[in-house]
Amino acid sequence: MSPAVIEPQVVSNAAPDASTSAQVQQTHENPVYLTTEPDSSFDWKITLKNKVVAITGANRGIGLGIATVCLANDAAEVYSLDLFEPGEDFQKLATANPKRFRYLHCDVTSEESVTKAIDQIVAQSGRIDGMVANAGMTKHQPALNFDRPQLEQLFNLNVFGAYFCANAAAKKFIELGIKGSIVFTASMTSYRPNRAAPSAPYGGTKGAVRNMAHTLAMEWAKHGIRVNSISPGFVRTQMTYYVEKAPDWNLKMQYYGGMPRLADPRELGGAYVYLLSEGASYTTGIDIPVAGIVGAW
Repeated sequence: MSPAVIEPQVVSNAAPDASTSAQVQQTHENPVYLTTEPDSSFDWKITLKNKVVAITGANRGIGLGIATVCLANDAAEVYSLDLFEPGEDFQKLATANPKRFRYLHCDVTSEESVTKAIDQIVAQSGRIDGMVANAGMTKHQPALNFDRPQLEQLFNLNVFGAYFCANAAAKKFIELGIKGSIVFTASMTSYRPNRAAPSAPYGGTKGAVRNMAHTLAMEWAKHGIRVNSISPGFVRTQMTYYVEKAPDWNLKMQYYGGMPRLADPRELGGAYVYLLSEGASYTTGIDIPVAGIVGAW
């Protein structure tokens, strides 16, 4: 700061009057925070018992894997908020968990659509405890080949969609007085390039998501809302199955070190369950890499 803009302090020995005392007292009052600390009856088991969780993009891929593990850890109900109709894999999980796994049509790039879906969850289940902002897309090609419509598609879904979901969930948590949890799906490309399939715009969207989690965690802690993210590495989905079929796959794995395979989507689920559970009551503003091979690059 320039010395020219530093104002000298005036020291007065006069006794403060009543109005001054009131101002000092008001200035030093502690802010009111809704604590996330569990009550004395909490049993410290990592569980989602009685929790209602929404997961965007859970009709397939990583989202479906997260839903599977949430249900295995006693979530009362899990909702998939997805733009596309459920397929066979969704139906199998729903059949195995009657009345516990549901689908709601939702376009996460529309703030109105997200708010409507969350209102519907509360109308049907009476509450919502967790939001997993997972829906996303990728496009791997040289940076010089991206045009603006492709960039806008990536950022609308991966960044704006994630923000709309987090914001709508936070408003509902505050309205209902629920100490909720929000978990973003980021990516290891938010830390470092994906050498096997570069995509500068995709990495940029996931870097934005990871930073957003840190900042929202700071803003919403006073409401008892925790915000975190998970950064997966290579995960076997409909979008990535081709990776390990590449002729140079084994050579790449020897070069990179680490785990020479793709992850089953369910292998990510434990991290999400932890962050959604009350066992993580003092965990906010962090990213957990679940990356296998990618973490070793």
